[in-house]
Amino acid sequence: MESKYSILLNLLMLQCLSLLCVSQSQDFNFFYFVQQWPGSYCDTKQSCCYPNTGKPSADFGIHALWPNYKDGSYPSNCDPNNSFNQAMISDLISNMQKNWPSLACPSSNSIQFWTHEWEKHGTCSESVLNQHGYFDTALNLKGKTNLLKALKIAGINPDGNSYSLQNIKNAIKGAIGYTPWIECNVDASGNSQLYQIYLCVDTSGSSLIECPVFPNGKCDSEIEFPSF
Repeated sequence: MESKYSILLNLLMLQCLSLLCVSQSQDFNFFYFVQQWPGSYCDTKQSCCYPNTGKPSADFGIHALWPNYKDGSYPSNCDPNNSFNQAMISDLISNMQKNWPSLACPSSNSIQFWTHEWEKHGTCSESVLNQHGYFDTALNLKGKTNLLKALKIAGINPDGNSYSLQNIKNAIKGAIGYTPWIECNVDASGNSQLYQIYLCVDTSGSSLIECPVFPNGKCDSEIEFPSF
């Protein structure tokens, strides 16, 4: 007959295993929703290639919806058994081609780009968002956050001129109510330019939040906003 100590130990072990499963199923604290300016992606020494569908519109495109931890690290490749399946998002394809295009070379239909984002990052949020929900959520977030409109209202236009980094942040926060993080890259001449804009989203993927932590990186105080 088991002792009370043995029974208690078994119960504690079961509880720990249960907590571990819960932790593994939703082991992240928030999402980074990242949009990139195509003009800055292309205006580099590496340049770019338009997708098979042609030159994307002159607007911010989705790069990613990344599950993240509050310490700045992130989970990745969480479910090798849940591969990208185009059939699951067939109703979203035309919207994704417009709003989530790949600019990598060689030219492509963007499937490889979406596959990478789902398998490396999306699988780590599958307890909250299935594959269709993951991509649909990112598309909905883009619709909620019209970054180009927010910048233009503030007189910040993609015309190749330089603008204050602080004014860019203020324009976006004034429009959507939350502080963005700006990532810069450099053009072929080494000038700092507006590349990507990060916003933070709660674990349900439905609401913007203030970022618990910002990525590492630095922009100049004045950055270019290249045309596309």
